[in-house]
Amino acid sequence: MELPAGLTARVELTVTDADTAQTLGSGDVPVLGTPRVLALAEAATVLATTSRLPSGATTVGTSIQLTHLRPTPIGGTVVAVARLSTVDGKRLRFDVSVRDGEIEVATGTVERVLVDRHRFVTAALGESSAAEPA
Repeated sequence: MELPAGLTARVELTVTDADTAQTLGSGDVPVLGTPRVLALAEAATVLATTSRLPSGATTVGTSIQLTHLRPTPIGGTVVAVARLSTVDGKRLRFDVSVRDGEIEVATGTVERVLVDRHRFVTAALGESSAAEPA
């Protein structure tokens, strides 16, 4: 089963102390940290496909390109939107955007690969020589 391009999802976050660059160790300022922006974008990509995956399948991240454009202070709310733009066999490419209202906070692409969950976890635990695609 091939996933259709165009699937979208959005994830919202209100920034707390736990989300700041200071807390995450990615800087020393009390604003939304880039690692949290990345995690939010990835969460949106996962949500975009979860309900459409074949039984026993999941996706794993393989490549990320993210440009963090603007700071968001504690208390600010950001929304990450992911759109499945390209499907190439088991390889999925998403365009992602993170916005604070009308302001674009970050933009980029995330690539994920469709895998068999059981085989992937088995391989990750060292019970097999390599993770195999689904």
